[in-house]
Amino acid sequence: MTATSLPRELLSQAPAEILAKLPGMGRVMLSARAAGATHERMGVVEKVQIEGDFARLSGEMHDSALDLTVVTRLVADRTSKMRERVLPRLECQNAEGEVLFSLIGLDGLEPFDEALAGFGPGEALEPVAREEGAGGAQDVPDDDLGAATFAAILRNGTPIAIELRRPGVHQLWSGALPEPKPAMGFVNLMQPDFHLHLRAGAISGWRRMGEGPEVELHAQDAEGASFGLVLRGPAAAFEGVPPEWRADHG
Repeated sequence: MTATSLPRELLSQAPAEILAKLPGMGRVMLSARAAGATHERMGVVEKVQIEGDFARLSGEMHDSALDLTVVTRLVADRTSKMRERVLPRLECQNAEGEVLFSLIGLDGLEPFDEALAGFGPGEALEPVAREEGAGGAQDVPDDDLGAATFAAILRNGTPIAIELRRPGVHQLWSGALPEPKPAMGFVNLMQPDFHLHLRAGAISGWRRMGEGPEVELHAQDAEGASFGLVLRGPAAAFEGVPPEWRADHG
């Protein structure tokens, strides 16, 4: 940290003004969670464009839209470490202070602080306890619906889009599916610019929408509610996906 930066602070500027500084932070990871899914894009944010109530983050390794009617508070946090390295973050919060998603500075404190230096100190906040990483040594069951879904898509060999649609953020990745890697109770899809970590058992079914050349599969939780993870692509990409999906004919 610089001499004037705080470990944790509420920034007073408007989110659009702060987000405009992202291209100067080096590599950034936008990490968003929904139920048992964590959707992450990593790399340099090449452009931030404000379009009405939305901030659009774009570049070779980013494709997201942030709803500025929902994301109304940004907290700069410099207390998170991986091993001995500080990984600063912008916590993007709603008006109630709920963290909706985070923008994590993968290149460390120096570019993060330089990008925010012109704003001056914000309101000092108390550090918060970090949530322990989920997982363990448990295996992913052979009949896990998420694992079986991605195995079928991999066999089909057709590129798809994987999206997370949550209040305040819509993030997208598209391409040829990497080989799924089960580990520590999660099915993991990992590319240099994209990670999806899907907890075993998180998906009870898929709601299929669209009957044309492109369809969407909306993941559903144990209660049958869609939680924001969406697979989109040609119908052929999803041939052989287990039948525990629910067709939406409405």
